[in-house]
Amino acid sequence: MITIDPTEAERAAGVLSAENQRLGVHALRNDGFVVVNEVVAPAHLDVLHERLVAEVAELRARADAPYNWNVGNLQQDPPPFPPYLFADVLLNPYVIAVTSAVLGPGLKNVMYGGNTALPGDERQPVHADVGHLWPLEVLESAHPAAQLVVNVATVDISPANGATELWPGTHRELGVGVGDDIKIDPDLLEARRTVSAPFQPSMRRGSMLIRDIRLWHAGMPNRTSEPRPMLAMIHTSSWLATGTPLTFPCGTEAFFDHPVLFTAARYVDGPIDHIAAPHSYEFEPDTSR
Repeated sequence: MITIDPTEAERAAGVLSAENQRLGVHALRNDGFVVVNEVVAPAHLDVLHERLVAEVAELRARADAPYNWNVGNLQQDPPPFPPYLFADVLLNPYVIAVTSAVLGPGLKNVMYGGNTALPGDERQPVHADVGHLWPLEVLESAHPAAQLVVNVATVDISPANGATELWPGTHRELGVGVGDDIKIDPDLLEARRTVSAPFQPSMRRGSMLIRDIRLWHAGMPNRTSEPRPMLAMIHTSSWLATGTPLTFPCGTEAFFDHPVLFTAARYVDGPIDHIAAPHSYEFEPDTSR
């Protein structure tokens, strides 16, 4: 696994070196992912983590609790208002240096959400969040990246508390196309396993995982007694159409004013109900009881 450790000089300047930028681009093109180590302030992580864990019970109490595939993998949005908005999360300069180099000018962030692996959850099926942008029958090879997922670890992440299983290089596999079922066929999994085995990377809190949105992966069981939150954004090329804009409160427009990353957002007066926003994915509740 390729990781980027910004030097003291890079941290002081808030700028990633050209060498480290090239390293990130190389990793994303070849492996489909890269980790930028410890680039979010611990104090910011503490504030976010405390709020996210406190809101787990409220999310689970919803009649349509937003689980992904099984009880335990909880879709959870962070609070999208001050004092929970941090530039080193939403506008991280080291991450933007890499994602803009891959995706080109006019870079957009079109998502601010996350998921929490709860104690006792189960593994997900291996899947790609989004397939290739064209039907597989018209593709001879994988197209360049158009979307990159950015994950932020609020705590140390390891296989013990549900580190995501990643399948290196699978963003270049023609396994899922536009409109297809995002779950990977078992025969394709077995064939790929002989090429490059999946693994669960450990990450130190405050590190950020950047991955091609087409990369095969799976949420894994959290075998500890504590919830494991992880935030998520999606950086997208300028030419790719986006859906519903993100919602932030009026008065935060200046926070998101950035020379490279455009946040696809609308700004509203009044409260924002981020607890009601997340939706489940392929979860079938047990109605037999």
